[in-house]
Amino acid sequence: MIPRSGAFFKLARLAMVVADLFSLQAGYILVVAARYDGDLDRVRFAGLLAVTAAAAVAFLLASVALRLHQGRYAVGGADEFKALAAAVAVGGLVGFGLALVAGLPRLVPLSVPLIGSVLAFVVMTTYRLAIRSQREGAVRPRQGQPTLVFGAGNAGDQLIRSMLADPASPYVPVGLLDDDPVKRHVRIRGVRMLGGRDQIRAAAIATDAEVLVLALPSADSALVRDISQRATDAGLTVKVLPTLSDLLTSRIGIRDIRDIDIADLLGRHQIQTNIGEIAGYLKGKRVLVTGAGGSIGSELCRQIHGFGPAELMMLDRDESALHAVSLSIHGEAQLHLPEVILADIRDGDALRELFFRRMPDVVFHAAALKHVNMLEQYPGEGWKTNVLGTRNVLEAAVSVGVSHFINVSTDKAADPVNVLGRTKRMAERLTATYAQRSEGRFLSVRFGNVLGSRGSVLETFAAQIARGGPVTVTDPAVTRFFMTIPEAVELVIQAGAVGTGGEALVLDMGEPVRIADVAAQLIAMEGRPIQIRYTGLRPGEKLHEELFGREELDSRPVHPLISHVPVPSVEGDLEAWLQRPFPPLEDVLQVDAIETRLVQIAGQQ
Repeated sequence: MIPRSGAFFKLARLAMVVADLFSLQAGYILVVAARYDGDLDRVRFAGLLAVTAAAAVAFLLASVALRLHQGRYAVGGADEFKALAAAVAVGGLVGFGLALVAGLPRLVPLSVPLIGSVLAFVVMTTYRLAIRSQREGAVRPRQGQPTLVFGAGNAGDQLIRSMLADPASPYVPVGLLDDDPVKRHVRIRGVRMLGGRDQIRAAAIATDAEVLVLALPSADSALVRDISQRATDAGLTVKVLPTLSDLLTSRIGIRDIRDIDIADLLGRHQIQTNIGEIAGYLKGKRVLVTGAGGSIGSELCRQIHGFGPAELMMLDRDESALHAVSLSIHGEAQLHLPEVILADIRDGDALRELFFRRMPDVVFHAAALKHVNMLEQYPGEGWKTNVLGTRNVLEAAVSVGVSHFINVSTDKAADPVNVLGRTKRMAERLTATYAQRSEGRFLSVRFGNVLGSRGSVLETFAAQIARGGPVTVTDPAVTRFFMTIPEAVELVIQAGAVGTGGEALVLDMGEPVRIADVAAQLIAMEGRPIQIRYTGLRPGEKLHEELFGREELDSRPVHPLISHVPVPSVEGDLEAWLQRPFPPLEDVLQVDAIETRLVQIAGQQ
């Protein structure tokens, strides 16, 4: 084998130039011969030499200008063919022009430089394709896992080409699948179509495939779940490509392939937000995040840090959580800096002193107690944190005139039936109440269960699966809405830009997902039999969550995926109510809503 040195490439480029010139001359000669039916005595060889020489010189000059032979383009690629066509066209036009201006008798028939250029281009592209085919065949992987690719679109095309272009590829494509009947005869680099999703098992058996890669970056959750289940049943390992928005570029290759995860199965995709709007109210501002060590709070801090605030203040009562979020942002836990604040939102005096000393411009209130069953057992703790604590943060924010206050709420606040939902609904109403007392923008953001958050159902399932089961589900029919942590945080941040005071913003979270299906998918991903045990709904749990209360309307004036819901403020003597002891548990569970009791007691003062 010739060493791939600089001298080798120079020699190869020179050989390409010679071959192109020979193709050009051969094209002209063949056309002249055909024009005179092989009677060479009728050919004006001096004229033919002049025209072909002029065309060759013009072709060389154009190729130099386009860097056609200097390694700018991949051999046999579309970009090279475009440049080649341009250079050949220039040569042909120069030859045609010379024949035309020379007058009569013609140096050559006018058709010769035109048809000859086309013939030369065909010859040039043919041997380039042969070179490309030989190169690609030489690097074709031999040792990777036999792989089926589901999706014959651009992503599938790029993926297969990437697999075959890398001799060390861990995947060797052996079949193509797609539900589109128009693509039933498609072949990509010799990999043939084997059918749609109904043929996954048959294709796996016929090709001895071990892996299926879902090459549909925009696939919805239903499609991902269905194909994943079929592939798993056929004994295939399922891999996916990330969404195009998650890729650094639109080019797709084998390095983009990853294991399927629960977020793919639930189909959560990021909403498109206006970065300019977000940066407009965060850049150069003093931003404070309560509950900064939690799942939502820590992601809030990471994303806000990227928008260049003048100061980011991270408040939490958990010092270990503050250590972790500081580490995730800076690569080291800078607990000696004033950006980390150890404080409890239940301490109103400490909050007011802190706000007057640090003077935040924007506040994200993510601190809360959130576990439904725990708060059913200890409702007073939920009241102290979710209601009184929220009131303390609101009071401090109003006192220093913050421009934006975003309260993180939950879908359980819509027609609440448990302590968590009732206290969070009350926090929404408190936020709406303080919106009337401030010139700033005070609003709430409501969303569903967060994938991967601490204490979430997925965390519980993962722990149960790791232990070998059983996986406990309350009811076979129970459903929930799900979001990813980045998606939830993106909505919270965007809320400050598009929301108005006194309302709650609700993300369109698609269709609710059956918890039993989530458990089954996680078990399938584990690859071993694990029992699912149904325990029945606990007190305060709904069979199905709602995004909107019975009296709330779905209005989307700004963003097609974000609903704006007006939240009524609290009436009556709020201070008197908040100074009273928390009502007994039986009162909380018997009245229609906490706010109803608030109004009743406030009216008695």
